Order: sequence, then C-alpha cells, then structure tokens
Amino acid sequence: MLTRFLIVILAVLNVGVALWWMTSRPAEPVATASAEPGVATLELLQPSPGKPASAVTATPAPVEPPATPLVAVEANKDAVAAVTPPVAKPEPVPATAAVPPPLPEQCSSLGPFADQAAAQTALARLGSDVRRQHLREVPGKAASSYRVLIPPAASREEAQATAKRIVDAGFSDYFIVPQGEEAHAVALGQYRNREGAERRLSTLVAAGFPARLVTNGSETPASWWLDVASSVAPATLKQRASAAQQQSLNCARLR
Repeated sequence: MLTRFLIVILAVLNVGVALWWMTSRPAEPVATASAEPGVATLELLQPSPGKPASAVTATPAPVEPPATPLVAVEANKDAVAAVTPPVAKPEPVPATAAVPPPLPEQCSSLGPFADQAAAQTALARLGSDVRRQHLREVPGKAASSYRVLIPPAASREEAQATAKRIVDAGFSDYFIVPQGEEAHAVALGQYRNREGAERRLSTLVAAGFPARLVTNGSETPASWWLDVASSVAPATLKQRASAAQQQSLNCARLR
C-alpha cells in the first residue's frame, strides 16, 4: 500500500511540473512580411511579466514628400476643339425601290371572232404577255325553221298580182299573208333546215323576184374564241385583242 501511494504522489508531481513549464515558456517572435515604403508597420512586443499580452504598440513609418510638386494645368478648350478631328456623319443610304411582286396567272376567253384568221390576228396582237393559248371553234345555233317570202306589198291587190307572176314563172306553193306585220307578203315555203330554204331562195332570185330568207327563232353563226393564260389583267387583254367579250376561264381547262 505504501508503494502505490508513493507512485501516485510521484505522478501528480510530474504532471504539475509539466504544466508549470508549459505556462512559463516565452512566446516565439512572429515573422512579419517586409513592409512597403510609406506603409506603417506593426511590431509585436514581448509581454513582460506583470503586463497583459494584448498590449501592442504601432509604429507609423515616415511618409516621404513627392519629388515633383503637382501643378494644375487648365486645358485650352479652343485648342482641343481645333486638334480633335470632326466626326464624319454617315451618308444616308438611298432607299431601294420596292419591286412589286408578279401578278398571279389568270385565264380568260376572248371573242367571239368571225373566223379562225381573225382569232389568230388577235393572238398576235397580245404577243409575249400570253403564256398559254388555245383557239377553239364554237358551233353556231340553228333556228327552229326558215321561211322564204316576198316582202309585203302596199295592198292585197298588188300582192295578188305578184302571186300571179310567180305562178306564170312556174313556181307553186305560195300563200298571201292576210294580216299582221307581214300582211300582203307572199310566202313561198317553210323549211326545217337552212339548206333547203336557201335553194328555194336562189331559184326565185334567179327568176327576178325580190325574195328573202326569214328565220323562226334565234340563230347564231359559228364563232372562234381565244383562251389565254397571262399575268396581265383580262380587261387589258380584251382591249388589245379588240374582242367584244371577255369571260373568266378555269386555268385547269387550259392545257
């Protein structure tokens, strides 16, 4: 028991000596960077016994006066303005004329023309403004019937005298119109087609009678039309082609 007590006492003494030695060791000086000229330096002083370690004294570094005194210079505004070159203004860029977009293609029929030669002449007047073209013939429309007659006389007696001369010339099948717009006219036959009526008319005219051909119902002769595709307005094409009519046309029909 005595030996253990002595060992404990010895250990406690060793720890106390170590703590005392550590607390009483002087502080090592701190390396400071080299100070630049004109900048105050800080020096760390060793704490002396009886004074706190936080007391630090700053020693300002002396500031050297400038070697050359500064002189205020007033700039001459006129001289600066004369030396500075004028700023060149950019020249205005002329605006380019807007090019109108081409007109879309339009198709139309121009006519009617009496024959194919007249339609070809109209096509030549249109020139290069026509992109595609087609000449077509429209058949004429026949009348319902045709009549041959001698125009009305001043009176019925005069019409009867004309009818007697017709019979004496070897013609038959006549009729004196009794009333209406054609009163006192001498009718010389009615035909379903134009060819028969024209043969009858030619024989009467050859015999010296003033006969004429009258149609019952509307009749239109054959005509020619010009189908064109162009970017020019259809009204302008109609005027240049000297066409009486202008009709719209589906471009899909013009091949």
